[in-house]
Amino acid sequence: MKWPSIEGALQAQSRLKEVALHTPFQYLERHSSLYQAKVFTKREDLQQVRSFKIRGAYNKMVALEAFDRQKQMVCASAGNHAQGFAYSCKVLGLNGIVFMPVPTPKQKIEQVRMFGGTAIDIRLVGDTYDEAYTASQHFQKAHEAVFIHPFDDKDVIEGQATIALEILEQSDAPLDYLFVPVGGGGLLAGILTVFKAHSPKTKIIGVEPEGAPSLQTSLSNKHNTRLSKIDKFVDGAAVQRVGDICFEVAKKHLDDCITVPEGRICQEILALYNKEGIVAEPAGAIALAALSAYKDQLVGKRVGTLLCGGNNDITRTAEIKERALLHAQLKHYFIVRFPQRAGALKEFVTQILGPNDDITFFEYSKKNSRENAPAVVGIQLKSAADFSPLLDRMKASGFYGDYLNEKPDLFQYLI
Repeated sequence: MKWPSIEGALQAQSRLKEVALHTPFQYLERHSSLYQAKVFTKREDLQQVRSFKIRGAYNKMVALEAFDRQKQMVCASAGNHAQGFAYSCKVLGLNGIVFMPVPTPKQKIEQVRMFGGTAIDIRLVGDTYDEAYTASQHFQKAHEAVFIHPFDDKDVIEGQATIALEILEQSDAPLDYLFVPVGGGGLLAGILTVFKAHSPKTKIIGVEPEGAPSLQTSLSNKHNTRLSKIDKFVDGAAVQRVGDICFEVAKKHLDDCITVPEGRICQEILALYNKEGIVAEPAGAIALAALSAYKDQLVGKRVGTLLCGGNNDITRTAEIKERALLHAQLKHYFIVRFPQRAGALKEFVTQILGPNDDITFFEYSKKNSRENAPAVVGIQLKSAADFSPLLDRMKASGFYGDYLNEKPDLFQYLI
């Protein structure tokens, strides 16, 4: 196994001068006030491909031997690596095949086509990155192509490590904490390589989505572990198994690895857009979303985060808002049993709902002559404190049938 190095990161920095933007390390006023700290974020969403992935993909491809650059390039990606790969193929005059999961947001697929043009071909395979990766490996072996790994490769990691070199240049004092998004772990391995050599007192915190805790599980098990099932919502960080290099580097150097609920990430996405005007994808917002888990430790500290990508599909906005409301305990779904008599619905609206409660979902059909007929009802509250009184009123009046938020299988089936 080839290990990333400071020397390799410096060489990558030289290669990337004309390709990757030197993105700002931006001070965030709102977050600094909220956490009583000095909070900064590295704006990799401002790269021309709207994520940091251009760094690793280009560094790997430009470092290839001339013989290998005559071959076909191939990669697997959940979206952002594919864009960096496609852009690099076009700039370097190489031909590439991109394998992506079928559920990849349409926006990311279109961006890959735009950046790669006629230099690349896209193939949608499987439900997850891991399934697309397997397909790409079969293709690579059958065609003797060159595989450009999204994270488990020394040159790719050293390309991502250039972010750390820039942060050290841009920060006028040492950071106490740096929160790093973790998918496959190439970014984390690069950050750790640089910071543990040049800023060893900075605590590096790896951050994963709650539904895909690949690194946290592996560190707990003391061996790199493949998860059998993941939540694919945070598509840029939803990986069933982290890279072997990342696992070994993290095992040696990482200070902590935490997970963040997908709903909390959605809250951060909406806040960044509404208050800072920043478009962040779920994986891009995860590091800032994680600060709330460390709130007590951050007071008076200098805190760095990475906003690693801004490839968010606007068609996902409704789902993002829904997940944010559910996490904040402001959106609740019930099975409501309506008596089969005139005025029952009016009674529910006027006497059961609170003055600030709003029905956002209602599905009802009378299929028989039973005394009570069920309806699935979604209710949005103004305050989480309004939930218990609402529940009490429903039960006291005989309307309560079941609460769906705590029954995920039933919730997904009915809503």
